Amino acid sequence: MMWFQCTVSGYLDMDSTTQSHSFSIKLWPPSQSTRLMLVERMVKNLITPSILSRKYGLLSKEEAEEDARQIEILAFSAANQHFEKEPDGDGSSAVQLYAKESSKLMLEVVRRGPKTKEDDDVEISEKVHQTVFDISGGRRAFIDAVEAEELFRPLMEPGNKYSKICFSNRSFCLGAARVVEPILASLKGQLTDVDLSDFIAGRPEEEALEVMNMFSSALEGSELKYLNLSNNALGEKGVRAFGALLKSQNNLEELYLMNDGISEEAARAVQELIPSTKKLKILHFHNNMTGDEGAIAISELVKNSPALEDFRCSSTRVDSEGGVALAEALGTCTSMKKLDLRDNMFGVEAGVALSKVLSGFSNLTEIYLSYLNLENEGSVALANALEESAPLLEVLEMAGNEITYETAPTLAGCIAAKQNLTKLILSENELKDEGSILIAKALKEGHSRLIEVDLSTNLIRRAGARVLAQAVLGKPGFKLLNINGNFISDEGIDEVKGLFKNSPGVLGPLDENDPEGEDYGENAEEEEGANNEDDLEIELKGLEIKQVE
Repeated sequence: MMWFQCTVSGYLDMDSTTQSHSFSIKLWPPSQSTRLMLVERMVKNLITPSILSRKYGLLSKEEAEEDARQIEILAFSAANQHFEKEPDGDGSSAVQLYAKESSKLMLEVVRRGPKTKEDDDVEISEKVHQTVFDISGGRRAFIDAVEAEELFRPLMEPGNKYSKICFSNRSFCLGAARVVEPILASLKGQLTDVDLSDFIAGRPEEEALEVMNMFSSALEGSELKYLNLSNNALGEKGVRAFGALLKSQNNLEELYLMNDGISEEAARAVQELIPSTKKLKILHFHNNMTGDEGAIAISELVKNSPALEDFRCSSTRVDSEGGVALAEALGTCTSMKKLDLRDNMFGVEAGVALSKVLSGFSNLTEIYLSYLNLENEGSVALANALEESAPLLEVLEMAGNEITYETAPTLAGCIAAKQNLTKLILSENELKDEGSILIAKALKEGHSRLIEVDLSTNLIRRAGARVLAQAVLGKPGFKLLNINGNFISDEGIDEVKGLFKNSPGVLGPLDENDPEGEDYGENAEEEEGANNEDDLEIELKGLEIKQVE
């Protein structure tokens, strides 16, 4: 297994030579040429004699080519669905899944050996054809009736067992929709996963709504577990165009409505149309214009989703009232593992309300609370609550919340208690040296799984930068310390770079650092030289991390 994984992932790494700490590069989806070259690489491996082939038999080139094509299709589909759930990511996790699935399926083929009539029923190509139908790969494009008749021919084969379909990234006109409508109607009894994200791009509103109505009617009555309607600019009209489908869903486990123009009225329509969310585990509403009233409607969905494990309501223009409603509704979701509320206008009151329900989240592994206007009061309430709960927490993000160094003892106490942390993001706050040194002290002991720490843009000077660097040095697997955008002196920059001289790439860029940054306060005296900063570090070493009894 290890040999195959190294082969596939190694090739993908070669295709992404600029990925190391390059924040602007998207690694997914791979180009068509990359996908074809990966197939060629797999074919070469499958027909090369090895210890395993001596045991199970060596494939012919024709057989290897067919298996490699089907392996790539299945691996791409799995990775692409993963990427759809993380649209803000750079695609690196999708690439890893792509490699992992390819490797796993290659091993299955090798262990199966050359095909015989007796084992046709376990042939991997049959498995692919019978379960997943995905047209999302390749360039985004329109689809007309002529192409639809040819493209969807496999779905018309008698006895097919397709259960998962993905029509994303292709824009359907009315003619194409008329071709697909009866096909979907014939399949709805066997479908479990339907991805219709970004399938009407560029169409006039009237045509788009009619296409959505046709798809909705065709799929009405299907018992879906997964439904993705993201990136369709639905609005209330679009949501109601899918009314027939939504009204018939009682067993949904995953629902995605991201970047859909979900306004207050559209959110009410979603809440009104879906009859039951008792089995819902994943609910994503990223990048909509939901507002407070819309959030109140969504909170009713959340309240009636006790199995919810992954809730995303980021960038949805939700203010304090809606934030409080969502927080209170989340109290019923005691199975929560991943909570993402970033980029809203919650404020202190909503932050405090959320802190009151966190005690029930014993399975929480990721929480994203950046850019919520929490200020010190809301941040302290949440840090105290997290310290006493979420023992498995791996990711903590609280960037851009106007957190000052006065909160550092409480925040550091929370961080010290979270020994499973892999990622800590506290950028764009005002922690200064006083706060950053306490954070560093909390991170220094243990935290062997830590991968990334971001305290960029925090008014940090030389002392704080040095202690942060010392805290993460030597941790196995640590990949990135971001302290850019601070007030570190030129001497401090040289010192920190020197600490990482044997760890290339671990220290992030420092191009936005301002060595002559503003004073901390209006009446503060200018700090000059390393001696003053050394004195500050010595003074702060005596500070204790706050521990809640």
